[in-house]
Amino acid sequence: MEILTRPLTDLDAATVFGLCRLRQDVFVVEQDCAYPDLDDRDLAPGTRHVVVLDAGRVVATARVLDDGAAQRIGRVVCHPDVRGTGTSGVLLRAALDVAIEAAPHQDVVLGAQSPLVGWYARFGFAPDGAEYLEDGIPHTPMRRRAVGG
Repeated sequence: MEILTRPLTDLDAATVFGLCRLRQDVFVVEQDCAYPDLDDRDLAPGTRHVVVLDAGRVVATARVLDDGAAQRIGRVVCHPDVRGTGTSGVLLRAALDVAIEAAPHQDVVLGAQSPLVGWYARFGFAPDGAEYLEDGIPHTPMRRRAVGG
């Protein structure tokens, strides 16, 4: 496996297509959520995309956004073929590394699909607010406090 961490504009066309296709296949088709996945945040200054490749194929991706007061991890997704193999942990650890490197004294936040709260807790995240619905799916805001924060 290879891990890329860079702005969208620094990824080659095939990789961008692969990450968009994976997000579409899982979020829009599998999870039946019609929403504008390609938003302006993908190209925002400071946004870094984390892409896990297996033999050149995008098998997992996430993005790290600069939210000003915190770094935000979002669009966390793994291809069904690699679920349960540890790839999601590789992806999240890489995204955390990117967030911490960008702003070591800031918290890292995310909106977890509620059934995955326990999984995110293994990486130091804790619930940080009331559960909410996003595209009909229960989510829980979570926060990983900065070291010394």
